[in-house]
Order: sequence, then C-alpha cells, then structure tokens
Amino acid sequence: MENQKEDRREQEIVYSRSVKAGKRIYYLDVRKARNEDLYLCITESKRKQAEGEEAPSFEKHKVFLYKEDFAHFVEGLQDVIGYVEKELGQIEERQEWHPEDAEEAAAEEEPKKKGLFGIFK
Repeated sequence: MENQKEDRREQEIVYSRSVKAGKRIYYLDVRKARNEDLYLCITESKRKQAEGEEAPSFEKHKVFLYKEDFAHFVEGLQDVIGYVEKELGQIEERQEWHPEDAEEAAAEEEPKKKGLFGIFK
C-alpha cells in the first residue's frame, strides 16, 4: 500500500526544478491534479542541525499556486522585489554554503553584487 502511494505521488510531478540557496533548497514542482489540471508546488527545505544529533534534519514548508493565480502572483512578486531593490539597491548574490567553513567564509569573503532578481523585470 505504501509503495502505491509513493508511486502516485511521483507520477503527479510533471516538471521540477530545484534552487539551492545557502542552507535552503527550493523545489519548484509542476504537478498534475486529478482533473488533469496543472499547478505549482513550491517547497522550501531548510537544513537544521539539532544539538546532540549526528544527522541533520530538514524542515519543509509548501505553498500551492494554481494557474489562475499565476499572473497575480508574478505581478505581486515583481512589485515587492522592485521595492526591495529600490530601497537597498543591487541585491547581493548568496554565496554557496559549506557547513564546515560557513563562519570563516562569512568573515573573510565579500559577497559578489549582482542583480539577482533582474529576470522578473
């Protein structure tokens, strides 16, 4: 029974992309609903290392975005990104995260400045 449930869940995803961002990974999955409609599932997976535990755990949060809301969502996202860029100027690109030297890298390296959100304009 468990294998059937897993197979069905995997079949729902028709297109997927992951975005690594420091301790987080964002999964952008296009899924197919029972009525054959497509929708977007955005999952944030954040790595957490609890004290006393050897293996890290992952905290996950999901947002479901339906096609009839895409235009409004993109418009709102462009608006808030534009506001942040106007207030702060160019957005600094996140550096790749390495758990073993995260503190050293943050103290030593100056992040590169890049228009990260330029694709939304």
